[in-house]
Amino acid sequence: MIETKSFEIDAEVSDDAVIQGFLEDGRLRNMQPGTLEGYKSRLLISSQILREKGFSICKLDNESLMIILAELRKRRVRNRPFAFNNLVHYFAALSSFCDYQIWHGLSATNPVRPFQKRYLRHLKNQHSAARKLISVQEMAMLINSILDPRDKTILTLLSKTGIRRGELINIDMEDIDWAEQSIRLKPHPKRTNCVVFFDDETSRVLKRWIRARQNYQIENGCQALFVNEQGGRLERHGVSHAVTKQALRVGIHNPNSDRM
Repeated sequence: MIETKSFEIDAEVSDDAVIQGFLEDGRLRNMQPGTLEGYKSRLLISSQILREKGFSICKLDNESLMIILAELRKRRVRNRPFAFNNLVHYFAALSSFCDYQIWHGLSATNPVRPFQKRYLRHLKNQHSAARKLISVQEMAMLINSILDPRDKTILTLLSKTGIRRGELINIDMEDIDWAEQSIRLKPHPKRTNCVVFFDDETSRVLKRWIRARQNYQIENGCQALFVNEQGGRLERHGVSHAVTKQALRVGIHNPNSDRM
């Protein structure tokens, strides 16, 4: 029988302890590690914002949510305004945190949902311009221009199979079936079919990268298809850097834009 922890929100228990309880609950619910890490980071930052103003993240109300929203909107990332999607992620984490408190009898309501409807919907209207999608020809030009075998393989797999970034970094060497020209992805709640197929061109690119991979100082036991410069499994930010670096080089990415 799984023993669950119960928290009473008082001076005896810190906000950080309740956040830790929320994360433990998420692990029991089999939430993705990347999702939990994102929630943890955003909740701790929100908690710090509120603590400096004399509020507690465990007692969220409209006033404290306004404080978080106002503070986040003042922040900048790489000299750019805080992105609307980042705000959405912050308040999604706060809403999930409130749901956890309700489930464990620590709170009666979730004030985040009506707050999102009133304030984030208005902000969305200001950031709703359609993002620019590159053409098939531009994607082909981008891939053909890449000399680095790892980056070329990353862009090729993403564009030709439609897999997600998280799925890509979790591919292991043993997941590739060369006879069937397929890759078995790790189970994901948003994907029903875990097998994707690749064509002959992708097969050649993959094999070229696997030969180049042998030149890396691979961490002991690391079976990841894509590794970083230190020989460990490539992480999410590493994929983003690889893609944006190559797109910037050929002029189809503007790092100073606040649009996707």
